[in-house]
Amino acid sequence: MNQELNGSIFKEKGIRAFIKREDLIFPEIQGNKWRKLKYNLAFARENGFEQVLSFGGAYSNHIVALAAAGKKYGLETIGFIRGEEHLELNPSLKKAMQNGMYLKYISREAYRSYTQNNKWDAVREEYPNAYIIPEGGTNSLAIKGCTEILEPDEKSEFDYFTCPVGTGGTVAGLIASLEGKKSVLGFPALKGNFLQGDISSILKKEDANYTNFDLIGEYHFGGYARYSEELISFINDFYGTYNIPLDPIYTGKMMYGLMDMIRNNYFPEGSSILAIHTGGLQGIAGFNKRHGTQLREE
Repeated sequence: MNQELNGSIFKEKGIRAFIKREDLIFPEIQGNKWRKLKYNLAFARENGFEQVLSFGGAYSNHIVALAAAGKKYGLETIGFIRGEEHLELNPSLKKAMQNGMYLKYISREAYRSYTQNNKWDAVREEYPNAYIIPEGGTNSLAIKGCTEILEPDEKSEFDYFTCPVGTGGTVAGLIASLEGKKSVLGFPALKGNFLQGDISSILKKEDANYTNFDLIGEYHFGGYARYSEELISFINDFYGTYNIPLDPIYTGKMMYGLMDMIRNNYFPEGSSILAIHTGGLQGIAGFNKRHGTQLREE
């Protein structure tokens, strides 16, 4: 479902902008998380794995989606959670546990050793029957799933495609699917310049060495999970205007940046833009609880 944004700013600048509502795919396996898991879970089932194991922080969208998908498709799920256990569980981990996931808490040092270079030998020894998915879900099967986000008519209809960026898998799938055509703008949720190289490396591994993308690094609000009152107000105002919920980690920052770029004439008159809503709404409850904010929850 593509929802057009109707407002005076778009008429003033001569631009059409739409949001692709990937957040509406499944209530608990939203957006890019479903796209990333689709072929991974199929592979696990087809190859006789009874368990699926992955990694994430205490508020991870990926962990919550994996737990829900495992329940839906009859697979046991194991989450290696960064840091110590805190009771009561936050809303994200509570949801994952309710969907049957076994939560294993590990030190931040051990977590880094597992996730930075995907060194999983020790994990495989402990869980020999588990299919392992990287942190954030990004691997070749995830990229394959993300190449299916855009329909053929969308690829021809729009000039620009925008997407939040975490590990880079979703935006890499978009870029690969466009085969070097049009322009993809990624909005990193993380601070730093490393993602350009990460995305290029992903594309090279997938034999999709395209360069028709730019990362817009001015709208991370200080880094991952950082925010300001201005961002919170924008997200609430956006929902009030368009009836579209945004999360403060990914989609809220993307849309804030996109609207700012439109106001500042980044896009030529006559441009058409499709922004990808990647979901992540499950994390709002935990974000509100942790920070005392008042974002609309699911």
